[in-house]
Amino acid sequence: MNVPSNLKYSKDHEWVRVEGDIAFVGITDFAQSQLGDIVFVDVNTVGETLAAGDVFGTIEAVKTVSDAFTPVGGEVLEFNEALNDAPETVNKDPYGEGWMIKVKMSDAADLKELLSAEDYAKIIG
Repeated sequence: MNVPSNLKYSKDHEWVRVEGDIAFVGITDFAQSQLGDIVFVDVNTVGETLAAGDVFGTIEAVKTVSDAFTPVGGEVLEFNEALNDAPETVNKDPYGEGWMIKVKMSDAADLKELLSAEDYAKIIG
């Protein structure tokens, strides 16, 4: 299972990549493998300010629908619109082109609550 060391992880299987005060958020390789073929990503929280742990959208796979949680609090600035036409990108490249939202973080301390790649790898076995 791919667990890049430059990212932070939530126990809910989301990842965070920070660039300044902007956090890119997506689901992990483990999460996409558990969901199966992703057919739709629904995010209607752009422009809203969410707390860490809040639901930012849903991910629909062939057999299930799952909530997606923001691992850091802040304003949801952008949804990856490319996922509207190609939601399967989350399956193919979950840590790159399959990112889901950009968040302007309100408190960088939220990052301290997240897991390192090593700790996340232990959780998923």
